[in-house]
Amino acid sequence: MTFAVLRLRGKGDLRHQVKDTLRMLHLTRQNHCSIVPEDATVRGMLHLVKDYVTWGEVDPEVLAKLLLRRGRQVGDKPIDDAFVKGHSKYKSIWDLSQAIAKGEATLQDVRQLRPVIRLPPPRKGYRGIKRGYHDGGDLGYRGKTINELLQRMIIEEATDGL
Repeated sequence: MTFAVLRLRGKGDLRHQVKDTLRMLHLTRQNHCSIVPEDATVRGMLHLVKDYVTWGEVDPEVLAKLLLRRGRQVGDKPIDDAFVKGHSKYKSIWDLSQAIAKGEATLQDVRQLRPVIRLPPPRKGYRGIKRGYHDGGDLGYRGKTINELLQRMIIEEATDGL
């Protein structure tokens, strides 16, 4: 199982431990997303930064769409199936996302792939970035509903019929 961790709050007045933990999770700015494995170490890190991030179990379909639309290689160039095939043992972005979602692989298995996914704010905004998810806000653990938030943050191509 794999978590998608999304930073919701900005840089204002962070404790040193929190700042270091966010840096280790590659969440240096607001609306940055990181894909991390589910283990005891990561759970401890997430508990420490729970007032600044939201996280949950990511589905392979959403992860594949995230990597295809917003994944970047070194040099800020978009990635595609040919890049993944040439820089890892996986044949496509779909195969990579399946392996990551099961916990069999990480983003570091693909050479020259940036470990952070930069996203725009979600359509229709956040519910609130000062309260926990179960108190009517957006912070903290949210389970499978992280996929709905990520879907709202993936930009679709504009259509000509506006």
